[in-house]
Amino acid sequence: MDCYRRRHVAVVVTAIQLERLRRRRDSRRRFWVHPVIAQRQERGQFWALYQNLRAHEDQFFAYMRMSISSFDELLGLLESSLMHQDTFMRDSIPPVERLVITLRYLGTGQSLASLHFAFLIGKSTASVIIRETCVAIWDALHAAVMGQPHKEQWKEIADVFQQTCQFPNCAGAIDGKHIRIKKPVRSGSQYYNYKKYFSFVLFAMCDANYSFRYIDVGSYGSRSDSAVFAHSEFGKLLHDKALDLPEHTALPGTTSPAMPFVFVADEAFALGENLMRPYSSRGLSLARRVFNYRLTRARRVVECAFGILANKWRFLHTPIHLKLETAISAVKAACVLHNFVRARDGFNFEDSLTHSLHSHRPSVVRGHRHGAAVREQFTAYFMSPHGALPWQLDAI
Repeated sequence: MDCYRRRHVAVVVTAIQLERLRRRRDSRRRFWVHPVIAQRQERGQFWALYQNLRAHEDQFFAYMRMSISSFDELLGLLESSLMHQDTFMRDSIPPVERLVITLRYLGTGQSLASLHFAFLIGKSTASVIIRETCVAIWDALHAAVMGQPHKEQWKEIADVFQQTCQFPNCAGAIDGKHIRIKKPVRSGSQYYNYKKYFSFVLFAMCDANYSFRYIDVGSYGSRSDSAVFAHSEFGKLLHDKALDLPEHTALPGTTSPAMPFVFVADEAFALGENLMRPYSSRGLSLARRVFNYRLTRARRVVECAFGILANKWRFLHTPIHLKLETAISAVKAACVLHNFVRARDGFNFEDSLTHSLHSHRPSVVRGHRHGAAVREQFTAYFMSPHGALPWQLDAI
């Protein structure tokens, strides 16, 4: 009986090996260049459209998601890093075509198969182009458009928050956004979030002009926003008081007490001396309801920034079907492109209103006693003659 079983197992193993060998033979490349993509330079979307688009600014902007001048400036920054050598077998894909393919992916979220048929390039080639170009975009832009502010720049950011949101001493708004992805290989449940899909987290701090001043991309989707913040470089710098924030300053119209510069966040984050979150929504006094309203006015800018980001770079509207590292690079590239294009071409504010951010799962995080005292000072100020807004009682 044992001999029969061994013989049966040997036959099964042999059959499996033969099947694998057959599949390997069938999958061998039949063409050096497939006939479908052999005429890329005659029929590919880039070669058919690019020059015509440059003759029409509005159509170019709709296709590339940026103006011609912004595109040319970006290409100039990336050209050397995207240049590949020609070989005896084939010509390399030029930097301008690589950039167009990547912008088209970021702007539409097309699948690799769709890019394959549109631009007449291989699907694996499209994946490599997107990865390399996104890395190059981040390397070329992040220091220029997302550098850490110094003391005077923090003051400028706070001035804009005071002018537009009427929240004094506010240095930025922070929040997290789940980026939907396909399940990474051998990742278990690390990227499975409470919304019941796989994701990694984009944590961001932005100013009142809807520009990102800091991002952290790639944390497990199963982590809470407060945990992502605590383990981020920004969270550590804030905890260690290494952000070069300005000295404590009295609120407008007052001479004392001197108040710290703060960041505003939702209830998922822990209260701190430099981090304001709303009061719990149960049994609030009038003054605390006003504080929550005033904080929400300032905090909404980060949600609007996420909305503008996702509605311009629409690959964020659907699950990202790229390798995890490439997906993270694509999100980082989109964030710096957001700042780059905003500074040059502006934005349509209505875009930010069509993007619905899911509410965060309530979390219990303990606050800081000093942070609670700072929050009470803001609460009292917003009810005082110097800090009250004429419409705030009607708004709550």
